[in-house]
Amino acid sequence: MTILIAFAFLSGVVTIFAPCIWPILPIVLSAGATGGERKPLGIVSGLAVSFMLVTLALAYIIQTIPFDPEVLRFFAVGVITILGLTFLIPPLGAQLEGIVSRLASFGGRYTRNSGTGFWGGFLTGFSLGLVWSPCAGPILATIATLAATQAVSFQVVFITLAFVLGVSLPLFALAVLGKKVLTKTRILAPYIGRIQQVFGLIMILAALAIYTGYDKKLQTSLLDTFPRYEGFLNGLEKNATVKEKLDELKSANGENTLRTVEEPKLNITSALPQLGQAPEFVGIEKWLNTDSALTMKDLRGKVVLIHFWTYTCINCIRTLPYVTRWYEQYKDQGLVVVGVHTPEFPYEKKTENVLGAMSKYRINYPVAQDNQYQTWQAYNNRYWPAVYLVDAEGSIRLTHFGEGNYKEIEQAIQDLLEKEQPMPKEKI
Repeated sequence: MTILIAFAFLSGVVTIFAPCIWPILPIVLSAGATGGERKPLGIVSGLAVSFMLVTLALAYIIQTIPFDPEVLRFFAVGVITILGLTFLIPPLGAQLEGIVSRLASFGGRYTRNSGTGFWGGFLTGFSLGLVWSPCAGPILATIATLAATQAVSFQVVFITLAFVLGVSLPLFALAVLGKKVLTKTRILAPYIGRIQQVFGLIMILAALAIYTGYDKKLQTSLLDTFPRYEGFLNGLEKNATVKEKLDELKSANGENTLRTVEEPKLNITSALPQLGQAPEFVGIEKWLNTDSALTMKDLRGKVVLIHFWTYTCINCIRTLPYVTRWYEQYKDQGLVVVGVHTPEFPYEKKTENVLGAMSKYRINYPVAQDNQYQTWQAYNNRYWPAVYLVDAEGSIRLTHFGEGNYKEIEQAIQDLLEKEQPMPKEKI
C-alpha cells in the first residue's frame, strides 16, 4: 500500500499542471488574496474535505437518503457566485457579513473576520470540491470504482487522502503566494479594493463556466494547445508496479481481477495480437441509441470498437471526434461502435446528462450506461478513456488507454474490416 500512497500523492501534485484544475485556480487565487491570514488554509481544507466526501461517501449517502446529487453542484455554483458578488459589490458584502454576524451571534463564536478568515475560505473551498472533476488516472479510477461499488476500506481512504494532500499542498502555496504578492507589494496594495472587484468578476465568470459546462471546452482547448500534457500527466501511473498494486487493492476489497487486458505496444506493421475473448456487456442499466440491448454474442461477425468514457472527462471528450468519425466512416463496412458510459461521480449517472452529452458531441452509435461498473469490472478496466477493438470472432485484438495513437487504431480497424470482407468470386 505504501507504493500506491506514494504514487497517489505524486499524482495529486502533478494534477496542479493539469487543465482540469486550471478553471478553479482563479477562484483559489482570488479568494486567497482577500481576507485574513488563515483564509488560504480554509480554502484548501474545504476543498479537501468536500472532494473526499464526494469521492468516497456520496454513493453511500445517496443510497441512504435518495436525492439528486447534481443539486450539490448547483448549490456550489450558487455559493461561488454569491461570494464573487460580495467582492464585486462591497456594500453587498458588508450586508451579507452583517447577516452572518447576527445569525452566528447566537452561538457566540462569530468574530469580525469570520467571513474573511478560515471559515469563509472553508466555505469557498468546500464549494469548489463539489464541482471539481479531476483528470482520473488509474489510481483515482480504481478509487472511484471501489467507492461506487461500496468497497471502501481504510486502504482506499488513505490512498485518497494522499491524492488530496498532493493536490492541496501546491494549491495552498499558490493561495499564500497570491495573497502575499497582492497585499505586501507596495505598487498593488493601494489598489486592493479594485483588485478584489476584479477577482469577484472572475469568480462569477468561473461559476458561470462551470454551470454551463464551458469550463470543459476551455480545458479541451488548452490540451489542444499543449498536446503533450496528457502523456506527461498519465505517464506517472502507467507502470507495471502501479498496475500490480492496484490489482492487489481491488482483490483485497472484493473486486474480481482475474482478467487483465494489457495494452500492447501499437505497431501497425505487425499482425494484431490475440488478447483473449471480449467479456459480455453486463449490468447495463440502460441502452441509448438502440432499440434493444446488445450482446457480444449477437455481434459476432462484426468488428466491434468498445469505448469506455464519461461525459465530464476531458481526455474522453478529446477522443470522441475520432470515435464518432470512425463510426460514420466504417459503419457500412461492418464496424460497430459501442460506447460504455461508466460514471466517475454519482451525478454522471443521470440519463438526461448522458443524452445531453451524446447530442452535444454528435454520438449516433449505441451507448450503454454502466452505472454499477459491472462491464468496467468485467474488462478490469482502469482508464477513462479506453478502447477495446474486437474482431469478428469476439477476440480482443487491440487495446489503447488514454488519448493518442489514432492513426494506429484506425489502421487496425481497417485491417480487421478488410479481413472480414468476403473473397471475390472468380470469373468463369
